[in-house]
Amino acid sequence: MGLRKLLRRLPVERFRNPPPVVSVLRLNGVIAARLPRGLSLATQAAAIERAFAMPDLAAVALAINSPGGSPVQSSLIYRRIRQLAAEKKVPVFAFAEDVAASGGYWLALAGDEIYAEDTSIVGSIGVVSASFGFQDLLRRLGVERRVYTAGENKSLLDPFRAEDPRDVERLTAVQKDIHESFKDIVRERRGAKLTAPEERLFNGDIFTGRSAVGVGLVDAVGDLRGTMRARFGERVRLRLIDTERKRRFLPRLPFLSSARAPSPLAIADMVGDLAAAVEERLTWSRFGL
Repeated sequence: MGLRKLLRRLPVERFRNPPPVVSVLRLNGVIAARLPRGLSLATQAAAIERAFAMPDLAAVALAINSPGGSPVQSSLIYRRIRQLAAEKKVPVFAFAEDVAASGGYWLALAGDEIYAEDTSIVGSIGVVSASFGFQDLLRRLGVERRVYTAGENKSLLDPFRAEDPRDVERLTAVQKDIHESFKDIVRERRGAKLTAPEERLFNGDIFTGRSAVGVGLVDAVGDLRGTMRARFGERVRLRLIDTERKRRFLPRLPFLSSARAPSPLAIADMVGDLAAAVEERLTWSRFGL
């Protein structure tokens, strides 16, 4: 076939007018740097960069399914997305799936517009800390706890000692400071869209997607594909950015990785993984998931 005939068969119009591209960035999981499967800036930075580097980019869509976690990592991921959106002059759309609550909603605030399903769980604009107290258990076992510090406030709410009201007061002050930072971001990003009193919005309560639209935390009910096609046309290309972490839990179990007796380090790794899995499970379970 001659070159001229080949060129005539090429879809020249597609090259002249390429379809718009929307990068889809999935933010799925508990937000924590220390969890093997946790969301953090370290695990997401490369994917975020790729999302904003696509050719013919019309927008970036965030598919969020997170019950929250670390406020620091939430803020870092949020800021990186907003920085790149400003640099590239690209709009960002956030879509809540099962849950975008607490730190998960913080991530959603990176969107210029926020969408959710009717039954999505959204909100939980607050700060929570949870722990256990083991001082009675140690006493029954005949074990004495010994802690030495330089600085009177170095030890905070030691779980092996009785709760100290002064420690609770210090922790509450820190929580209030973090809560104010969270509220400032909500005010900055949602502004006049908020239609409910702050006492209702910022008390840590959760909303369904439909209710969240009514109070201004969400712009509308809608799914990612349908909304992007309505916004950018039927030809829009949705490009999923790979953000999956490759680490798995089972290969770390010492009795699966070796026929020999597990070493103390391997046992410590296993216990750490189990603790991380329990912590992750508890974070999801706060929202009935």
